[in-house]
Amino acid sequence: MASRKKPLVVITRKLPDPVETRMRELFDARLNVDDRPPSQPELVAAVRQADVLVPTVTDRIDQALIDQAGENLKLIANYGNGVDNIDVEAAAKAGITVTNTPNVLNEDTADMTMALILAVPRRLAEGANVLLGQEKWAGWSPTWMLGRRIWGKRLGVVGMGRIGTAVARRAKAFGLSIHYHNRKRVAASIEDELEATYWESLDQMLARMDIISVNCPSTPATFHLLSARRLALLQPTAYIVNTARGDIIDEDALIGMLREGKLAGAGLDVFEHEPQVNPRLVKLAREGRIVILPHMGSATIEGRIDMGEKVIINIRTFFDGHKPPDRVLPLRP
Repeated sequence: MASRKKPLVVITRKLPDPVETRMRELFDARLNVDDRPPSQPELVAAVRQADVLVPTVTDRIDQALIDQAGENLKLIANYGNGVDNIDVEAAAKAGITVTNTPNVLNEDTADMTMALILAVPRRLAEGANVLLGQEKWAGWSPTWMLGRRIWGKRLGVVGMGRIGTAVARRAKAFGLSIHYHNRKRVAASIEDELEATYWESLDQMLARMDIISVNCPSTPATFHLLSARRLALLQPTAYIVNTARGDIIDEDALIGMLREGKLAGAGLDVFEHEPQVNPRLVKLAREGRIVILPHMGSATIEGRIDMGEKVIINIRTFFDGHKPPDRVLPLRP
């Protein structure tokens, strides 16, 4: 008896070896061995041929691309939690299911967020660079490389989802007072555990915080959520950390405030126009005013393998005729 035809799965970037090996075992998987981001014509060719497309955050899967999809394309299994790179509504109208990989990177991203919360006020990157510079370190001094204590400060979490909550748990252990703004209030048990204060008004919270952590998803509603007007509400001694998405903050306004001394510093793992990084941000980092990282908040081997396993489960479930566990539906107004 002939075996059932394996679905053609096109994967746009190189994934960890265990994930790729399993995909080759289960599917007719087309790998990206050299990890070169596909060009637009290559993406068009992929959606015309594939039964399943496995894109990442670096791939723009917009309506124009979806309109060129072949009749075999039935599933876009995103390798990532956020789906701001995919026009989910256009996919739904074309009869294409979209899935993601939620809840596997919460702790990794929260770890990196906490690292930046520590690194920026305590000037860790600036201090490390002293030992790598041309001038010899003169040794310890009572008034040199002074940062700010974080114990006892107020942390304002923008977006108290799973990652935001994981950040808050870490921050509480470091003696920070937890405040948050969210679309809706979290469960009373979580508030009690974290001794967290809820602010319905984002503006009012921003004006009172020592450190802001951005942990909300990127959606049309959160584009430039931290606008020039809202950034101006922050105290000049405040710090801001973003490990979510770059377009949640008005980057130009943030740069201006940092340059003018209207903010104490920032820790950024994401940027508004990735992979391009604003040269003015690079200059601020070289001056020790901010800490910037190349979108590595979720970059652990364990997390990347977990993501791949979720992609595989979603594909197998879909082709077994069931609803994938991580299906993403279009946002309703």
